[in-house]
Amino acid sequence: MSTRTKLWLVPALLYGIFVFWYTDFSGPLSDNEVDQFVATMKANGSEPETIAFIKKFARQDSGRQFLMVNNIDMNESPPNVEGAEPGESASKLMGRYMAHMIPALLARACHPVLMGSAVYPTMDLVGIEGAENWDQAALFRYRSRRALLEIVTNPAFNGKHHFKTAALDKTIAYPIETSLYLGDPRLLLGLIILALTALIDGWRLSRRQPNN
Repeated sequence: MSTRTKLWLVPALLYGIFVFWYTDFSGPLSDNEVDQFVATMKANGSEPETIAFIKKFARQDSGRQFLMVNNIDMNESPPNVEGAEPGESASKLMGRYMAHMIPALLARACHPVLMGSAVYPTMDLVGIEGAENWDQAALFRYRSRRALLEIVTNPAFNGKHHFKTAALDKTIAYPIETSLYLGDPRLLLGLIILALTALIDGWRLSRRQPNN
């Protein structure tokens, strides 16, 4: 195998490994998988309304990745909660929640896409009251609904979620499936690898050409 072939083959293999890990190729959730998640939620003591809501979400699975849109308004005076020090701030309580969530997300190729602080009240508001002010916004990528359900049905999640609810005054979170997502790491990484490999290949070829 020539050096040039290796130059192109190795990055292609590494990229293929990343895509295989980052993408859920299992397709939509099966009926058996949904039933297992529902059984786990019942065993965890989840409310019937929550179980029914999640079950419908799972039954409608397309098998695709999705993004979770989050609008966040932090509680300026959060209550004392079990497992936290008395008087902890909302940011510290949220940090306790995210300390569980981030490792669980990353292990399943899920991750934050963007996070930021609001710089002004809502500039366009129609048909909703009490949503003029928000502190933060965040966008999280989930590899699939399967990945999300693996996280939220884990019994460890129940022991951390109360930190989040205590930290928030109000929040809105809803999933979207993208029709345009230029920030997809598979696209960005593919373009970067292609450009770097072509650059190195071109540099090597130029060095081999005889000087006039």
